Amino acid sequence: MQLRKEMGRWTLHLSAGLWLLAVLLTCSCAQDNPCYAVRAGTCSDCLQAWKDCAYCPEETFKGPRCDLYENIIAHGCSAAAAITAEGSMTIERKQRIDMKLQQSQVSPQQVRMSLLPGEEREVDVEVFAPTKGPLDLYILMDFSNSMVDDLNNLKRMGTQLANLVKDLSDDYTIGFGKFVDKVVEPQTDMRPSKLKEPWPNSDPPFAFQNVIKLTSDASFFDSELQKEKISGNLDAPEGGFDAILQAAVCGDQIGWRGNSTHLLVFSTESSFHYEADGINVLSGILARNDEGCHLDAEGKYTKDTQQDYPSIPTLVRLLGKHNIIPIFAVTDHSYTYYEKLRDYFPIAEIGRLQEDSSNILTLMRAAVESIRGKMSIRAEDKPKAFVTNFLDTRGRVVQYGAFDFKPGAIGNFKMKLSAQQMVGGKPVCQQELPGKQGLIRVKPTTFNAAVNVDATVLCPTCECEKFAIPAAAKCHGNGDLVCGRCHCHPGWLGNLCNCSASSAAQDTSRCLGPGMTDPCSGRGDCLECGTCVCYKPDQFEGEYCQYDRTDCKRYGGFLCNDRGSCIRGRCACNEGWMGDACECPNSNATCLDSKGGICNGRGECVCGLCKCPESDIALTSTCGPNFEAQVGICEGTRACVQCQAWKTGENKDKKECDKCPFKIVWVDELKEEKDVLRSCSFRDEEDDCTYHYHVEDWKPDSKVKEMQFQVLKKKDCPPASLLWLLPLLLFLLLLLALLLLCCWKYCACCKTCFQSCLALLPCCKGGRMVGFKEDEYLLRQSLLTSDHLDTPMVRTGPPKGTDVVRWKVTDNVHRSPNHPQALTKPNPKETIQFPISLRLNRLFTENLSRPETRDAEQLRHEVADNLNEVYKQIPGAQKVQKTSFRKQKNAGKRQDFAIVDTVLSAPRSSYPDIVKLTQKNVQSGNLNDLKVVPGYYTVATDREAAGAIEFQEGVGSVDVHVPLFAKEEDDDKKQLLVEATDVPLGIAEIGKRFVNITIIKEHATGIFSFLQPAYTYSRGDGVAHIPISKEILEEGSSQVTYRTRDITAKDKKDYVAVEGDLTFGPEETQKIVPVRLLELSEKDGLLTDKQVRQFAIDLSNPRQGAKLGRYPRTTVTIADEPDPSVMMFKKGSHNFSTSEAPYTIPVVRTRNQDIPATVKWRTKKAQRFELSDILKFSPGETEKNIVIDPRAHPGPIQPETIQLELFDPSINATVGERKTTLVNVADGPHYKPLEMEQVQNKSSMKGGRLLSPTNLKAKATGPRNIRLNWDAGSGNPAGYKVKYWIYGDPEKDAKVLDVKTPQAELTGLYPYCDYEMRVCSYNALGDGSDTDMVTCQTLEDAPGEPGRLAFNVISPTVTQVSWGEPAETNGNITAYEVIYTPIDDEQKAVGPAKKVKIDNPKKRMLLIENLQRAQTYQYKVRAMNSIGWGPFKDATINLASQPTRPMSIPIIPDVPIVDAEAGDEYDGYLMYSNEVLRSPTGSKTPSVSGDDYATNGKWEQNFLFPGGSATRNLSSSSSPMSTMGSNYKGAGGSFVTDTNTTYMSGGSRRTDMIRGGMHSSEVIMRKRSENRSYMDENIRDSIVMGDVSGNFSDIGGFGYAGMQSSSQSQFGYSLSGGPRARTESSDVNDALYNLDRVLYDARLSPGVPDTPSRLVFSALGPTALKVSWQEPRCDRELQGYCVLYQLLNGGKMNTINVTNPGENSVIIQDLLPNQSYLFKVKAKSQEGWGPEREGVITIESAVDPNSPLSPMPGSPFTLSTPSAPGPLVFTALSPDSLQLSWEKPRKPNGDILGYVVTCEQLHGGGDVRSFEVNGDTAETSLTVPNLTENIPYKFKVQARTTQGFGPEREGIITIESQDGSSLSQFNSQSMLSREVFQMPTEVSTRMNVSHTMMDPFFSDGAMMTTQHTETSGMVTRQVTKEVVQRSVMGGATVTKKMFYES
Repeated sequence: MQLRKEMGRWTLHLSAGLWLLAVLLTCSCAQDNPCYAVRAGTCSDCLQAWKDCAYCPEETFKGPRCDLYENIIAHGCSAAAAITAEGSMTIERKQRIDMKLQQSQVSPQQVRMSLLPGEEREVDVEVFAPTKGPLDLYILMDFSNSMVDDLNNLKRMGTQLANLVKDLSDDYTIGFGKFVDKVVEPQTDMRPSKLKEPWPNSDPPFAFQNVIKLTSDASFFDSELQKEKISGNLDAPEGGFDAILQAAVCGDQIGWRGNSTHLLVFSTESSFHYEADGINVLSGILARNDEGCHLDAEGKYTKDTQQDYPSIPTLVRLLGKHNIIPIFAVTDHSYTYYEKLRDYFPIAEIGRLQEDSSNILTLMRAAVESIRGKMSIRAEDKPKAFVTNFLDTRGRVVQYGAFDFKPGAIGNFKMKLSAQQMVGGKPVCQQELPGKQGLIRVKPTTFNAAVNVDATVLCPTCECEKFAIPAAAKCHGNGDLVCGRCHCHPGWLGNLCNCSASSAAQDTSRCLGPGMTDPCSGRGDCLECGTCVCYKPDQFEGEYCQYDRTDCKRYGGFLCNDRGSCIRGRCACNEGWMGDACECPNSNATCLDSKGGICNGRGECVCGLCKCPESDIALTSTCGPNFEAQVGICEGTRACVQCQAWKTGENKDKKECDKCPFKIVWVDELKEEKDVLRSCSFRDEEDDCTYHYHVEDWKPDSKVKEMQFQVLKKKDCPPASLLWLLPLLLFLLLLLALLLLCCWKYCACCKTCFQSCLALLPCCKGGRMVGFKEDEYLLRQSLLTSDHLDTPMVRTGPPKGTDVVRWKVTDNVHRSPNHPQALTKPNPKETIQFPISLRLNRLFTENLSRPETRDAEQLRHEVADNLNEVYKQIPGAQKVQKTSFRKQKNAGKRQDFAIVDTVLSAPRSSYPDIVKLTQKNVQSGNLNDLKVVPGYYTVATDREAAGAIEFQEGVGSVDVHVPLFAKEEDDDKKQLLVEATDVPLGIAEIGKRFVNITIIKEHATGIFSFLQPAYTYSRGDGVAHIPISKEILEEGSSQVTYRTRDITAKDKKDYVAVEGDLTFGPEETQKIVPVRLLELSEKDGLLTDKQVRQFAIDLSNPRQGAKLGRYPRTTVTIADEPDPSVMMFKKGSHNFSTSEAPYTIPVVRTRNQDIPATVKWRTKKAQRFELSDILKFSPGETEKNIVIDPRAHPGPIQPETIQLELFDPSINATVGERKTTLVNVADGPHYKPLEMEQVQNKSSMKGGRLLSPTNLKAKATGPRNIRLNWDAGSGNPAGYKVKYWIYGDPEKDAKVLDVKTPQAELTGLYPYCDYEMRVCSYNALGDGSDTDMVTCQTLEDAPGEPGRLAFNVISPTVTQVSWGEPAETNGNITAYEVIYTPIDDEQKAVGPAKKVKIDNPKKRMLLIENLQRAQTYQYKVRAMNSIGWGPFKDATINLASQPTRPMSIPIIPDVPIVDAEAGDEYDGYLMYSNEVLRSPTGSKTPSVSGDDYATNGKWEQNFLFPGGSATRNLSSSSSPMSTMGSNYKGAGGSFVTDTNTTYMSGGSRRTDMIRGGMHSSEVIMRKRSENRSYMDENIRDSIVMGDVSGNFSDIGGFGYAGMQSSSQSQFGYSLSGGPRARTESSDVNDALYNLDRVLYDARLSPGVPDTPSRLVFSALGPTALKVSWQEPRCDRELQGYCVLYQLLNGGKMNTINVTNPGENSVIIQDLLPNQSYLFKVKAKSQEGWGPEREGVITIESAVDPNSPLSPMPGSPFTLSTPSAPGPLVFTALSPDSLQLSWEKPRKPNGDILGYVVTCEQLHGGGDVRSFEVNGDTAETSLTVPNLTENIPYKFKVQARTTQGFGPEREGIITIESQDGSSLSQFNSQSMLSREVFQMPTEVSTRMNVSHTMMDPFFSDGAMMTTQHTETSGMVTRQVTKEVVQRSVMGGATVTKKMFYES
């Protein structure tokens, strides 16, 4: 009895767990419906989940109670019963804007909103800024000595400046302040004389002084300004940030007014200091800026030497708080710094000053006017539950500062307020009240007036929950009825609480619906009490999962016409749609005709379409006559009107006329054209009269529902009285012709006698002659580079006037009339191409020569549209194509005009018509709307051409562009005859009329051809690679043109058309033309017939002696994805005896047997051998045999069972059901299985051994659970053994679970991990055969806590926090959250917690500014994946007790930055430190930390010893590298160790020696299924190592601070003991500057582009590659790019110039497969070329065995890249030698033979030294002697392989000498503060640094720590693999011992 109770409770818990699991699965499958997540919750939970969620409380409702409202109604809930909620919005106060008031105003003033989660509301807001409202202008000027000329100019312009402000505002004030820098070293020269007067006639140095308070007295301002004198300081960056902050917070002293616009003009020519960048702060001298006002009575800043500069976020916040808009007036020298700074402010302006500030007035006016037109809208005091967006009147989101509101006019915008659904991973209704309710102030940045929005998140509750019915009858008395749902009492289950938690609950028959044979329709799991949980809740629904949401009716191939949802087997249509498939709209809007009627009154509207009656004429879709579908309404009705009215025309036969579908109406007068549909007029050919008629559409109120054709009774005929003039005109014309003939004869015969008279005769006109310059041209076809010849024509005589000369050219005039080719007449109906050239009436530009430019594209469309309109008159003419533009040099005064060349396709017989039409339109100067130059045209065919040229006044020579008609069938020697035919315009005579062109055809040097006439490609291939071959007859280069054309495939629908020219080198024999294939659209795939799609590629125009060969055309067939071949074993088992060797096992292939396919096979569990091979099926083969000969292997043949497995099929094949088979080998003769009748309850195998179970299925049911089900099979097994193991582990390590039923639940698994499983049955005789292996991955789970927290202390108020990825990611990490809270000694919070979310999981660090000084903070970090947030990793630290970072370490790039002092609105305010501006101390020129420098880190170690002992530093840089960070403190006996947490196989042991003690930690690792990717980034680390020797006292303390990053590393050391002491150093600034210069490389000149970023390679084929890059930063406009590439092992460097800066990719063809290429990309501006970005890539593919450099057609291809040698590690051996070591590349390009090392001075000078190192070891080292101190060297290491050379690894190194006796000249004022430490007096040691690195390609991401320890000349090296997880609490350390399964 007790056992039964326990079983009952266990069943109850299991059922509840399964029910919860079902709910979770439902949620995971419907993430797009927020209501799904709370389906199991209460009615209130439902309404609070989402704005559109509704709840159905009806007791009889069977659908999901919580769902979207439309879904609940579709499931059968009545609309009256459905419970919904709705938010509200009320405008409580709205006063209209009074434009007469000259002050800023907003409307409305008060709004109240109550929003549901996810709800949005919009408010229309009006703002008003006066035209000349109150203005406060404060000028803040740099008074360093370099600004002396600027100050003098400003003094001269004092009056003009005051007048400017008067113009800008009628109510103004103007003030003036000045600044220099902190009066402290090193910013200021502290010598007394310099403190008194830093420069001649200058004031003492100061930080900031308010000189002139804001005043409206312009004369007072001018007089006070004249008194000012310049001052000075040392370094280039100035302390302007101190001045800006004081000017902002000291409102009373400055004089800012309440209702005015506040402008601050900041004028300087230098960069700026900011928080934590100065040497004083890095030494811990200055406190953080307290943001307070500290001005004395004279307006001077008093705390400049006591606190630090403010940070950028601080300035942004304070200026915004006080409504101050900055205007940066800066020179070119520092413009780029302030340009980046401007972007941080909501509204700011920047202007470029002249070097003497002479343009400051113009700059200020432009800036103020620009600011007045901008407005930045902000939402202040916004609760976290709300999100605000500001939109323009069109509803588009507008960025800050982008509202273009005009002063003096009312501006309008929309404010959108949205209530979030989730905040911090929790539902918004579960948040604290301050987070979901508050008063939001919406206002422009410069306004005081604001819209006050009282916003609340509405969290509704259901009234029905207050009236629960206990023990309700519907719930069978076993539960309470709440809102229509039963809430069961303990021990009862089911929707109606009618099922007890007993064994009866397991009955699956309850899950069978009417007529069903499978529980839950086979689509779900049957749980207790007949509850079905569908496998796919988003697809299957219903009580028994009987409804399929994809099984409703379709229309046009779309489910429910995409206008509804499939609910319970029927389409629930959206509003406005009806029908079984939602195919019919409810409205008849689609049936409305142009008159607003329905179907033109002729038809009826059925299902949204007009159903028209039968008609003899074509009707439109709205049943109107469709004359336009023919040739137009006039042309379509002309014949019928003419035959009915006048009995003439083509339908004058009565039978034809009676067929007309309408009757005419005679009228005496026609209506106005605007009152009718169309007005038509035509000429009657029979009487030459014109008749007119109108077409009038029917009117809705008319009785006649047809068009009316109203014909004017009277024709317009020419008057008969003028006919008598015709004979007279003919007679006069004949008389004139006779006179002209006589005149011509007279001139010709008397020219020599009457020369003086000839000039007076109109017919001769001075004897002007035109003609060809030469008589004959002789050309060789092999040398032709063009298909045209420019033949000059000259003009003699008086040059005045214009002559147009027409010409023609005829091909093959050398052939006699009886020549066979001359006798063969071409087909006149054949469609040929007509090249046409015209001179446009517009100048030629360079852009027109580049087809890809916008100018060329626009003009090309304009030309095509107009020419198509003109040539459509030609029957059979097609649209023009191949349009290009050029100019002709020798064209007289028109040579700068553009000539368009295009091609018109038309029938051959239309040539004369095309010539006439072209000539006619060219004479008029217009082709439709296209303007052309009269007098020039060319029309050609393939054998003749005609054209015209023009001689302008003063022009004596013009070229005729003669086509040469080069064809393959030409004779070896052919002649063309060019003839000047006539002069239609002008008075010149034709002199030399003819010119002969002879072309000699030599033997071809090469033959171009496709390899085959047809190709077939699948759409899935993506690209069709069509080879073009060249047969070389003679060496030499040649060219050929290729072009695609449509057949049944369509351009831009099935493929992308290509055309171009291919150039073959002297030895090149093949090139590939890639044609991109497009995927079918859904419409094409569903609605159209799948016809065969084909296109053709043609070769034409072979040049340079080549000709076309056998296949000048090929046809490409685009096949849809074929079904894959299926390969499997023929039988599940095979039986052999030991005497029957060899064993033959057949493999069969089904489906798609006409393609080649391959599959691999291997043996498993064989005792004597492990075999594997590949089966290759040729086209048509259906069966292959695997033959195993056991005699070929050592040992006797014994009885055994061998398992064979098929795997890794080719890409066009798959493995079928029988992917494994058993080969049973028995003793004696052939083994035959026993009959089933003989075995009864025994196994079907010999000896009683059981066969394997069948139909094994695995399904993950949770993060740590997998459910298995299988069929028992034959026999009578006693039980089953389930074997399971982690994917990748050996099967022998599998765990075994023994079960008695054919199902199992695996528990205790690892989340998000791949497992492999098998099952076998067993009985008394032993185990049976195993099933096939199945794999399954467990579900994701919440991640574990992040790895180690490390702190890089930058200053007492600024720290950088970093952390490691969680050891248990349990999925893919998507975000991190950092919370930092000030706490007291009892770990209790003493201030608000700040929370920052970092959405980029790769950025595992955060820079926090403005922390409270000497305050202990608790930092907590947690990770997030798709499941949710994991636990926190926390640490506590007080920055004041930590050493600061070394001064030369730059801020890490791409690190988010937050301001600890900002309000809640700044929680999401993230800047990135690669955007923070830097000015290195001591720099003579400004500097900025940009992208180029963002990859450069520094690891500096400075040991300063008392006693002046020498120190030698080794600084280096190598790439790529990642390092480990640790913190040590020796004095207190505590230590902290932080390392990366990674995964690897095997175990490790770590031993650390600290203060004589030993600390050990053991780590045992297990393998994980992880989704990881590594990128070989260009990462550069810098190292400085110390080499010390001396005697020291005992250690008083040792400190270490470090930080680790995936992109760079920073380390610093300091040692302390006793009181703090100052050390002295010489030229610290210069040393730091030089070190920065060495490590950062030489700075680029201004305007030179940076390095292009993100070099991306995309394979288009085995020999084609697309190279892309991102545009680099550049201060000037880019002019283009250059792409260089060559084989990695050497060869010709190829260059591609990209002249369009908008293009950032190129496609490179003809690469060699399986060869590594080096690519370089650089950008160009007007200042020159920038640095190169390099990349190495290889396209791997199968190649033709007979041609290793030719890829196998159709073979797959992949991209790979060889890796460089491991990070370079430098060790100083002496002042002039070092040891260089590196690791073997993980992916070398071939087998490594050795390495080549080069060494050269970084900045030039000296010889390049080269070293060769042989061998292929895991780690290699080299000693380099004869180096020079203090000279930076660049080392390159390159692997030498069997394939050539791999990529290089670079490193920069400097051996620096520091002389401890060289002290600073400033004895009393130390420039550098360092902690002093003492070493034990007995110790004399040579110290080195542990260098840790992470190679991105190291196996499984394992961390390698390489430690060098050198003592007394001995060198030992340890290599450890470790994973340690630690947490930091106060000063103590807690070490967790991590155990993982191996």
